[in-house]
Amino acid sequence: QVQLVESGGGLVQAGGSLRLSCVASGTIFSISSMGWYRQVPGKQRELVAKITSGYSTNYADSVKGRFTISRDNAKNTVYLQMNSLKSEDTAVYFCNLARPYGSGLRDYWGQGTQVTVSS
Repeated sequence: QVQLVESGGGLVQAGGSLRLSCVASGTIFSISSMGWYRQVPGKQRELVAKITSGYSTNYADSVKGRFTISRDNAKNTVYLQMNSLKSEDTAVYFCNLARPYGSGLRDYWGQGTQVTVSS
């Protein structure tokens, strides 16, 4: 069983920065894609950024140039550096691990961490 523990959320003023971290248990981290998603009440969870096991990255258009995802396989940790934060970035941020499983992928989720950006 994989467990994901996020940290680093909080309250920040618009224009500020935060760095989220997510530590994964187990031994499958290095072969898994890692992602950050976010959700606000009443809306669907949306992809913010993703990094593959080969270190390819992709970002939501709304965060390109402001957020950076990275991973440290030695620490089983994925990071999300968030700069130039805007009030619309306020959400609960979830860490996702997608591991190869049979012919597809199996997803695991963290419990979420709240990010609040005050304007």
